[in-house]
Amino acid sequence: MAGETQKVIVLTGASGGIGQALAREYAGPGIYFALIARDEARLEALLKEIRELGADGEISAIDIRDREALHGYLSDLDARHPVDLVIANAGVTAGLGPNRTRETNADSDRQIDVNYRGVVNTLTGLVDNMQKRRQGQLVLISSLAGMRALPDMPSYSATKAALIAYGHSLRGWLKPFGISVTIICPGFITSPMSARHNGAKPFEMPASKAATLMRRAIDRRKPFYAFPFLLAWGIRLQNLLPTKIGDLFMGGFDVTIDQDPRYRENSDR
Repeated sequence: MAGETQKVIVLTGASGGIGQALAREYAGPGIYFALIARDEARLEALLKEIRELGADGEISAIDIRDREALHGYLSDLDARHPVDLVIANAGVTAGLGPNRTRETNADSDRQIDVNYRGVVNTLTGLVDNMQKRRQGQLVLISSLAGMRALPDMPSYSATKAALIAYGHSLRGWLKPFGISVTIICPGFITSPMSARHNGAKPFEMPASKAATLMRRAIDRRKPFYAFPFLLAWGIRLQNLLPTKIGDLFMGGFDVTIDQDPRYRENSDR
């Protein structure tokens, strides 16, 4: 199989709406996926689907917060199928508490651990071997919230901003080794995560369309890609304004986030 494979893709968050859309977008002959998420049943269904589209692959129900387990799996995978492309897509969201009280400790910790540390765990599990081969591509899925923080989603915005900074640093470090880095900042995409977002969602688009746009940026090895165009450029222009004026534009983005049903742990605030 390894000799016949044209491209090996690692995709985290593969059981979610955007992850599934990206898998379908890339699925075809010559593609071998390593689909990673916690929901094994959804992964199995997705693997069956991408095989029907001509691709092949495997699944791994790993929590990307578990660095030792994730690195062990990725090391074994890369020995069997040298990885060409890593799409670090896994992420979670949460917001302020009732009546605009602060985020719970559990929600804040979870976003930091999944959205930032989990991405670092994913990329560092493969970057050493890519560096030795002097080839490969790393993709970090951030958010427009990383470009302009949302007042009601402090930890989410902070973790997505951290990914932008981390990606820029990786690109500078790894470019001489033939490894490209792409940072993608999508806006609102229809998905189970988006469904929990109770507030304005301007220019929201279907996951399938977003996946097509993402693939185009990835295939062109763009260093940074933010979309939809009008919203992304609005944020860029807003960031050029004096802070007090720029803050006035954030009033229309008040939001509450429904509890993620995948996480049931209780914690002190």
